Amino acid sequence: MSVLITGVAGFVGVNLAQRLIDQGQRVCGVDNLSRGTIENLQGLLGHPNFEFKQLDITEPEMLLNACKEFSAKNSLTECWHLAANSDIPAGVRNPAVDLKDTFMTTYYTLEVMKHLGIPKIAFASSSAIYGDHGSTTLVEDLGPLLPISNYGAMKLASEAAISAAAESFLTQAWIFRFPNVIGVPATHGVMLDFVRKLKQTPDILQVLGDGTQQKGYLHVQELVDAMLWIHDHATDIRSVYNIGADDEGVTVKYIAEETVRAAQPLASIEYGQGNRGWVGDVPRFIYSVDKLKKLGWTPKLSSAQAVQKAVRQIVEQEQQA
Repeated sequence: MSVLITGVAGFVGVNLAQRLIDQGQRVCGVDNLSRGTIENLQGLLGHPNFEFKQLDITEPEMLLNACKEFSAKNSLTECWHLAANSDIPAGVRNPAVDLKDTFMTTYYTLEVMKHLGIPKIAFASSSAIYGDHGSTTLVEDLGPLLPISNYGAMKLASEAAISAAAESFLTQAWIFRFPNVIGVPATHGVMLDFVRKLKQTPDILQVLGDGTQQKGYLHVQELVDAMLWIHDHATDIRSVYNIGADDEGVTVKYIAEETVRAAQPLASIEYGQGNRGWVGDVPRFIYSVDKLKKLGWTPKLSSAQAVQKAVRQIVEQEQQA
């Protein structure tokens, strides 16, 4: 089987591409390298089952030509659409960022898929589509969906566009609502921010917010496991699944303490005010993964264990940078 992966140079894309190649699949990966890096792809470049194209999906002729070139040798059967803006505060400052990089990438990917007759899409959505529901458990059929960030709004719009496409030409759409995903190669996120802050100021770690923000965290390797499980076992034409840890998560205070312990044990921690790290940040949510458990998959690591593993990996990554 041959697949298209958009956003392949991001840390989820790299891990997914490696797993699919290990399974014997051929991968055409595209990325504009605005967030991901060519260094992330070093383990894949040169592999006979991997081709990389640097391009901007919002210039659809570039994506169409790349897919045609690849399809001449390996007929594309599905797309794993991961490309998006991953910097939520950037989308708050300038909503055009998420319009272009989170929604229009989906729109043009679907257009190219329709033109080439690629019938299946696996889409990286987000828990951000739900908005802030306080202590209400977030289940897949919860409504109304009221995102509080432009990122979440454009992910929700992307889900809607994919749902509409499933009525006209798609034969299968898997929609994965991601939790907070951690691991390497890290390109963004609270742990990477903490590690880099400690490199600049080894004596003190300054934290946005009061540290009480609490969320579930999933290691990227387990995220890939879950996506592939859903892909192989979910048969509804619109298969929508929350993916996440089977617990209530950990606090930012816990993450800060684990990062200090691994990177600068003598550093002190200074917290800010309030329980939101930035505009659009959901300070606490309870994420139901019961539907995924019924499908037969549960993570091996708790949120706390995933954080411990990821912190060690990110500290090592930054030491080698």
